[in-house]
Amino acid sequence: MTTVVTDNCQRCRFTDCVTVCPVDCFHGDDEMLYIDPDVCIDCGACIPLCPVQAIYEEMDLPEEKERWIEVNAERAPDLPVINEQQEPYPGAEERKAELGY
Repeated sequence: MTTVVTDNCQRCRFTDCVTVCPVDCFHGDDEMLYIDPDVCIDCGACIPLCPVQAIYEEMDLPEEKERWIEVNAERAPDLPVINEQQEPYPGAEERKAELGY
């Protein structure tokens, strides 16, 4: 099992979560963050820090978001590690409100 970033991260990319990761498993592209399942130790420390509830334990992942397990596994290894907090994307607060948070 691993921890998974889902589509709620798209167009937000709040990076509060990366600051507590003990193994640097977060990677990012121009749209969102991803978790490398081969590096993640499933500690769950990142989950409560996500302001848009984009991060789930695999076993708690809603059925409609299960495809994100594969997306994270495919994308993360080829992207740069993100291990320091960065500014959210422009419009992130609006996206957060759109998602209801």
